[in-house]
Amino acid sequence: MGDAVTCRLALEIPVPRFCKLMLFSLLVMLAANAVAAPSPAQQAERAAALAHQVLLADTHIDAPYRLEEDGWRDLSLATADRDFDLVKALRGGLDLAFMSIYTPSALDASGGNRAVADRLIDSVEAMVGRNPAGFVIVRTPEEAIAAKAGGKLALALGMENGAAIGDSLDGLRHFHARGVRYITLAHAMANRLADSSYDVEHRREGGLSPFGVEVVTEMNRLGVMVDVSHLSDDAVRSVLAASKAPVIASHSSARHFTPGWERNLSDALIDAIGVNGGVIQVTFGSGFVSSAANQWQDAQKAARKAAGIADAGADADAFDTAYRSAHPYPYATAATVADHIDYIAKRIGIDHVGLGSDFDGVGDSLPSNLKDVSQYPHLIAELIKRGFSDEQIAKIAGGNLLRVWAAVEHYAQTHQP
Repeated sequence: MGDAVTCRLALEIPVPRFCKLMLFSLLVMLAANAVAAPSPAQQAERAAALAHQVLLADTHIDAPYRLEEDGWRDLSLATADRDFDLVKALRGGLDLAFMSIYTPSALDASGGNRAVADRLIDSVEAMVGRNPAGFVIVRTPEEAIAAKAGGKLALALGMENGAAIGDSLDGLRHFHARGVRYITLAHAMANRLADSSYDVEHRREGGLSPFGVEVVTEMNRLGVMVDVSHLSDDAVRSVLAASKAPVIASHSSARHFTPGWERNLSDALIDAIGVNGGVIQVTFGSGFVSSAANQWQDAQKAARKAAGIADAGADADAFDTAYRSAHPYPYATAATVADHIDYIAKRIGIDHVGLGSDFDGVGDSLPSNLKDVSQYPHLIAELIKRGFSDEQIAKIAGGNLLRVWAAVEHYAQTHQP
């Protein structure tokens, strides 16, 4: 009855005619605004197109050490046993790949890291030398942008484990001259620079050594990004206090999803990196992004230790194969990785999150649909589903990393003695 009265009162038009007009107008508006839900194929096509449109940067790919450890491969060709190669990268839209110049912590005591690091850089240069039409080494954000425009895959150098610089700032200058543009100060163990999140037995007050503070200062002066991945919480805080330029976490995720695991970043550290103007490059390994996978890994290690088996070697490999058969690994998915991106973006802003996969570095723990560099579009599709705009995805994909890299270079250029 109330609706009928309303219709009669409106411009004194008779009820049936006015209500029909209202219904007709509503249907017209709905028809004009209706958009058919895209099919899965259309969603995948849009994500793939966007992956190729934006500048897509990944700050942590362990291809060089795999060449060192598992034997040379021509990574300009499709390579079945590697996560990274040029063919897959072109398919996935990758434009800028930071090659990890990783040296094991076990070499720290002997000082053997520098020779390995130089050899890994040699291998990246060899990749480019064998296929200069496909690869190019870049040392600046501008060179990375130019490489995309020229249809080449840009390879930048990021050093994982600052022990390779040795006891002198001359070592740092050496690797800067060779093209290294970020350094992860420590890895699995504390070293002469900083404490590691994994090494709870060797902690120094403040997390950074006095030499580590000198190294951070010199990195700022040279224009080398300081990477806080792998560091203890105290070391991250000390880096943020010492660095005058924005920092990066080249391959870290949010501890919110893996409570108590120091390798990922706490909310407080995420906030502090945001205030610093830095960027957190979310990593993909299931154990980093999924609490279930993280707990599975802890249980596997405990079972191996209880069996009296060392962490490496043929016995360890056999044990791990049997354990995985009896206890299937709970792989994450692209959606799990997107949860971390979403969380960080909402917490500190869209300008402070990016991608640092750790492809070729985490073995068979990658998410079920993020197995290699051809599959970035699966992650982009997840971001599209969550309502991220094309502009926001462009920032996550590489724009934020380029901004920080440029800011670090600007600081160096404007603060020379």
